[in-house]
Amino acid sequence: MNRKVYTILSLIVLLTACSHKVYLFTSFHEPANEGLRMLYSKDGYHWKAIDSIYLKPLIGKDKIMRDPSMLQGPDGTFHLVWTTEWKDGNGFGYASSKDLIYWSEQQYVPVMQNEPTVKNVWAPELFYDDEKKEYIIVFASCIPNRFEKGIEDENNNHRLYYTTTKDFKTYSDTKLFLDPKFSSIDAEIIKRGSKDYVLVVKDNTRPERNIKVAFAKDPLGPYENMSAPFTEKFTEGPSVAKVKKGWLIYYDAYQKKTYEASFTKDFKTFIKADSLVSIPEGHKHGTVLIVKRKAAQKILPAK
Repeated sequence: MNRKVYTILSLIVLLTACSHKVYLFTSFHEPANEGLRMLYSKDGYHWKAIDSIYLKPLIGKDKIMRDPSMLQGPDGTFHLVWTTEWKDGNGFGYASSKDLIYWSEQQYVPVMQNEPTVKNVWAPELFYDDEKKEYIIVFASCIPNRFEKGIEDENNNHRLYYTTTKDFKTYSDTKLFLDPKFSSIDAEIIKRGSKDYVLVVKDNTRPERNIKVAFAKDPLGPYENMSAPFTEKFTEGPSVAKVKKGWLIYYDAYQKKTYEASFTKDFKTFIKADSLVSIPEGHKHGTVLIVKRKAAQKILPAK
């Protein structure tokens, strides 16, 4: 086979493979009482809204759905966790689906029930550890007077915690995930390779309120070498999309009421990518996942 024919065939195979996959972006709209929304994209840059609401929140004191985090397990099941209360809650919401249309009964998972003074459970984030074959859920909570006060009010001095599960029926005891010596929320774990993990996290202290990264050899840490911020002040909710030649990190610039993005190849150098992406108005942060088009065909518009 000559080189030209081989190149053409390789390109056809690549394009065919790409056409069989789609990016999904979980979403919600304020005031967060309607339920799960989703965006879709062919390339991870340009997003369109799917004009449906898929799961109305029915649990938790406030019955809201904020920060929906979703991934697809090895058996094809979609797992979803979300924030159910602004304050005075000790757990998060969970539901699962095979087709993104029909969902299981919603469960309230009281991961901080053994902490009577806990103020909240915010932004649970799913990660599947394909080496240990278990799911990790990382979330932020504030337990007043647990950590050195620093510059934050005791009712806003958050740290990151985690629990693990293999079946979403039984969960491990909740443990501290990260104490970077400052109030931190909105964490997402990224696997680049074996013993190569990145944590994208918000520094929630008053002088900062921006997004940073740290690195570890295990998804549970310890995470070290915390970076300088790569976003402006008043940014939160990082969502990472693996794209060609690198990663896009989406985030909510909540004071400006815009949704923005940065591109990186190595999580050390970041380039503003706002002009390269398009996000529907009203979108609030969730997580990005890549799935086979067949798995999402019931919610995608006809070609």
